[in-house]
Amino acid sequence: MFSLSRRAVVRLRAPAFSVARVRPARAITSFSPRRASAAAAQISPEPIEHTEHVFETPTPPAIEHDQFWQKVPVWKDVTTDEFLSYTWGIKNTVQGDIKLARFLEAVLPDHVPMDDGSGTLQSRDDLITDVLDGIKAATMSTRMTPYILSRINWADPRRDPVFRQFIPVKTRMRPDHPKLTLDSLHESADSPVSGLVHRYPDKALFLPTSVCPTYCMFCTRSYAVGANTESVKKASMKPTKRRWEEALAYVASQPGLHDIVVSGGDAYYLQPEQLAYIGHRLIAMPNIRRFRFASKGLAVAPARILNGAENDGWFDALVSVSDAARKAGKAVALHTHFNHPQEISWISELAARRLWEAGVMVRNQTVLMKGVNDTRDTMATLIRALADSNIFPYYVYQCDMVEKVEHLRTPLQTILDLEAQIRGSIAGFMMPQFVVDLPGGGGKRLACSHLSYDRATGVSQFMAPAVTGRDKDNKVYEYYDPVE
Repeated sequence: MFSLSRRAVVRLRAPAFSVARVRPARAITSFSPRRASAAAAQISPEPIEHTEHVFETPTPPAIEHDQFWQKVPVWKDVTTDEFLSYTWGIKNTVQGDIKLARFLEAVLPDHVPMDDGSGTLQSRDDLITDVLDGIKAATMSTRMTPYILSRINWADPRRDPVFRQFIPVKTRMRPDHPKLTLDSLHESADSPVSGLVHRYPDKALFLPTSVCPTYCMFCTRSYAVGANTESVKKASMKPTKRRWEEALAYVASQPGLHDIVVSGGDAYYLQPEQLAYIGHRLIAMPNIRRFRFASKGLAVAPARILNGAENDGWFDALVSVSDAARKAGKAVALHTHFNHPQEISWISELAARRLWEAGVMVRNQTVLMKGVNDTRDTMATLIRALADSNIFPYYVYQCDMVEKVEHLRTPLQTILDLEAQIRGSIAGFMMPQFVVDLPGGGGKRLACSHLSYDRATGVSQFMAPAVTGRDKDNKVYEYYDPVE
């Protein structure tokens, strides 16, 4: 088991030089060498005695290790060592409609409260049917780790902010916005080679895999990530060497490219040797100055970072790449994805601490969703909890126009209000940027930088001067509020 307890003593000595003590001298009204010499003679250096100060470096604050997963009936006898095993987590991941239905039968009470404020109850069987109907309509397949399932309040799941993100419920879904498209950000159109999106002048997105440890209903890449669903046949992004080499060759051939995001899917599903290979290839490219691995792993399967007795090498590979990049004068970061304070536990806090102590920069990207994190208190609590774990809040995204998640989207006004209410309550370098990723491939723009916003029609307009090519010069992009 990974231990964080340590004590260290820092000894600081006074600098080894003398400080001159000045005696009062007569005022000098005009300069002359004789007067300057006389004044200097009145200054006699007196060495200050060296002192030694001993400071004790405090140990990190203690974190309570509660066995929160044992509140879930099917895991009531699971030990801490078992739950912290990444292998155990993989074996007990709930994937597909049949396994999810069985899991829900085992953990749900006979009745659960509805989330419409009516005070009525829904039977367990009706909720399971509602979920299975939601899976048929959803664009994303279902897969959830034991960690994320254990963060749900199963006595009141319909109103739970974690449940709302990952488990589709058909009766909650609304008709899609008429302006919505499956690949709303036009990533495919901005891909010069398969699995590589080149939209910004100096940055590209490399998608080496299409698999994630947990699938989010609101995934903007639902056109390619995860298994096929009844409503979507996914574009193929299998992790083949040929496809990788084509993408990496393109990156190396573009002298204007300096920044690469390695995502997917999820970098957590890269084997340690694959992660190391991609990292060291990018470090060796003279044009690349920085890159980030994007992974939700820290939020949904943090035990892998702690390793334990079954170290599979992923953490070591990440640290190795980070260290090698730093020695080469380049920057590497891990970008993760927490959306609600409830997703943070002592396990994720320990994992974040280990990354911090190993010198790995971790930043967070949050998606704004109705009923999940669309209040000031929730968002402010999340930002501060991340900052306290040395996870730097980077972005808060307006929810993309994704199929079958209209019930999760908020009006643009919500993100504008949240930024106005939170800014100034935490240090500026821990304040995320509140952004809209523009439909049509305009890239990320500050939500507050809109050219216009008509709250009556729900239409906001933006421009992205730095994003050019493919008929994008001087283009006006539009984002649409959900239809009420």
